[in-house]
Amino acid sequence: MLVYPSAIDLSSQSLRFLAQHLAHRRRELGTRWRKLPAGQQALLALAHLRCGDTYAQLAAGFGIGVTTVYRYIHEAVTVLAAVAPTLEQAVMATSAKAFVILDGTLLPIDRIAADRPFYSGKHKKHGMNVQVITDPFGRLIWASPALPGATHDITAARTHRVIGALAEVGIKCFADKGYQGAGSTVVVPFRGKHRNLSAGKQAVNVAHAKIRAVGEQAMATLKGWRLLRKLRCSTTRITDIVKAVLTLHLASA
Repeated sequence: MLVYPSAIDLSSQSLRFLAQHLAHRRRELGTRWRKLPAGQQALLALAHLRCGDTYAQLAAGFGIGVTTVYRYIHEAVTVLAAVAPTLEQAVMATSAKAFVILDGTLLPIDRIAADRPFYSGKHKKHGMNVQVITDPFGRLIWASPALPGATHDITAARTHRVIGALAEVGIKCFADKGYQGAGSTVVVPFRGKHRNLSAGKQAVNVAHAKIRAVGEQAMATLKGWRLLRKLRCSTTRITDIVKAVLTLHLASA
């Protein structure tokens, strides 16, 4: 197999952060020897998460076996997911902000037509539903565990207790029409076609849309990690992968 040098559009801070956590884990386990040092393992994991490089490609590039690549990546994802902020921590960190933006996104997965729980009628594809909270500037604050793509946004938000957690600290939350009926501090646009609404309601919806548009930056942040553009792993691992990406993003912010 031909091997060539490549690049990862991440800062060295992300590499150092992950390498330090991997080195700490090795000390906890009492590991005496590995085929790759912690820094190289961190680089391998970042290449997989950020660039979507396959196990075979990474095995050839780092001169190790495919099975070893799998173990190294699984370990790195587990380490990162363990230090990802909880919903409670994220909400407390935003308690002083004017408002937050709540939105859901679908992470595409490789599934057959028979897997109905994972099929999103809204997006017309199979995937996993992930709820995202951003600050008023569109910066990613928190990402939820992944649920089957057929789950509606408001159901997912309630399942993760997002609405209740925001209400407890009194944070106003802007969301789209998919969260109609959430009540509490969740602000959604008026229902109905734009042309059929009164001038006042049209103005409110336009202002609401401008605020929510900022939150799309967080979605772009997630999709910037190419592995999340088409997940081919077990659905049971996707939550940890999302948490790992969130941890790396916050560490380099």
